[in-house]
Amino acid sequence: QVQLVESGGGSVQAGGSLRLSCAASGHSYRLPCMAWFRQAPGKEREAVATLDSYGSTTYVDSVKGRFTISQDNGKGTIALQMNSLKPEDTAVYYCAGSFNRRCAGGFPHFGQGTQVTVSS
Repeated sequence: QVQLVESGGGSVQAGGSLRLSCAASGHSYRLPCMAWFRQAPGKEREAVATLDSYGSTTYVDSVKGRFTISQDNGKGTIALQMNSLKPEDTAVYYCAGSFNRRCAGGFPHFGQGTQVTVSS
């Protein structure tokens, strides 16, 4: 049983920064593929960033240059550093994981989500 636990959400003014973290409960290592999704009110959930087992990353166009996904301190956690935040980044952010090393085939594991609110 894989449980993903997010932390680090909160409220910030536009232009500010937040750092989200995600740990796989019961595992001392991260899953081979990890990702961050978000869902804003009235919108579909979208993939924000992915990190595969080879260190390759992908980002949705709207966050490129502002967000960075990374493995956190060599432990079994990942982080999403969010800089230059905009009101349109307001959403519930979810950590997701897969045992597929290339992040192919979707994400069967999701955390409970953490709220990020950016005020103008």
